Amino acid sequence: MKHIDYKRLIVIVFLLILMALIASLTIGKDIYENNEKSLMSFGIINFAGYLFFFLFMPMELAFIYYLRSDYDPIMLNLVAIATSFAAQVIDYLIGYFFSSGIIDRLIGRKRYEKAEDEIRKYGNWTLFLSNLLPLSSPVISLAAGMLKYRVKEALFFSLAGMVLRYLLLTLIF
Repeated sequence: MKHIDYKRLIVIVFLLILMALIASLTIGKDIYENNEKSLMSFGIINFAGYLFFFLFMPMELAFIYYLRSDYDPIMLNLVAIATSFAAQVIDYLIGYFFSSGIIDRLIGRKRYEKAEDEIRKYGNWTLFLSNLLPLSSPVISLAAGMLKYRVKEALFFSLAGMVLRYLLLTLIF
C-alpha cells in the first residue's frame, strides 16, 4: 500500500481552500451580490491563477467570461497581462531563491523535472509557448528560476507569449 504524504496533502487542501476563498470573495461576491463584475476582482483572480500553486484555475475561461461583459477589451487585456506577468515574475523568483526540496513538496518532482527538461531542450520556445498555449506556464517559470535561466530572456519570452495569448483570445471571442 502506498504511503500518504500528509504534509503535502495538508498544503494542497489549504491551497484549494484559499483558492475557493479568493474566488468567493472576488468573482463570486461581485456576481451574486451586485450582479456585476469588476476589473479588481478579475485582476485578483487572474494574479492568483498564475501563481504556481494555483494550478487548477483555468484563467482563459475567466478572461473570456469578463471579455463578454461591458469592459473595454484593451483595459481588460492590460489587467490580464499585468497581473499574469507579475505572478510569473514571482514564480520565477520563488524558483530562483527557494530550495528545490520545498518546491518538490508543493508541486512534485515529476512535474518540475518535466518542465526542466522542456526548458533545457527548447529554451526560449518553451517559455513562449507555455505562455501562449493553456499549459502550465507558472510551473515553467518556476523551473526557469530554479535553473537560474537568464532572467531577461525568461521574462521577455513569457511576456511575449502572454500578450499574444490574450490578443488572440480577444480577437476570437
